[in-house]
Amino acid sequence: MTMQILLNLLIAMVWMLLHDKWSALTFTIGFILGFFIIFSFRRFFPTPFYGRKLGAILKLIYLFGIDLILSSIVVIGQVIRPRLNIQPGIFKMETKLKTDWELAMLVNLLTLTPGSVVMEIAQEEGILYVHAMDLKTKQSVLNTKNKLEDVIIEVMR
Repeated sequence: MTMQILLNLLIAMVWMLLHDKWSALTFTIGFILGFFIIFSFRRFFPTPFYGRKLGAILKLIYLFGIDLILSSIVVIGQVIRPRLNIQPGIFKMETKLKTDWELAMLVNLLTLTPGSVVMEIAQEEGILYVHAMDLKTKQSVLNTKNKLEDVIIEVMR
């Protein structure tokens, strides 16, 4: 997959060098052209076509963006209230991810969403210990984890 991306960048650079004016638009056109060239020769590569993973990566970015916005709205609502009506706490969350990279990606994405922090990872047992700003939102953190886990598996495997 890495070789395909580098080859696509090389095609885009060659396309840009063949034109008089160097610009981001020329590079983008070359990159898109290279994408279709590599797609047409995909059976000659030993690895699957990287465009499949690109769709999964965009899906992961989309899901994380939505969860980031929604959790930010919840945290802002809690902070703006005159009285804090929260119950902070730590809970245990099981995960089906196994490799270090998959776990690191999930932990970083969960920690980046406001209101939750992954405190510890028990990798052998597949357990994450998460501190939530409000235990009432525990179910939303679990839903976020389940959505992100499936997409991380698509991206990484």
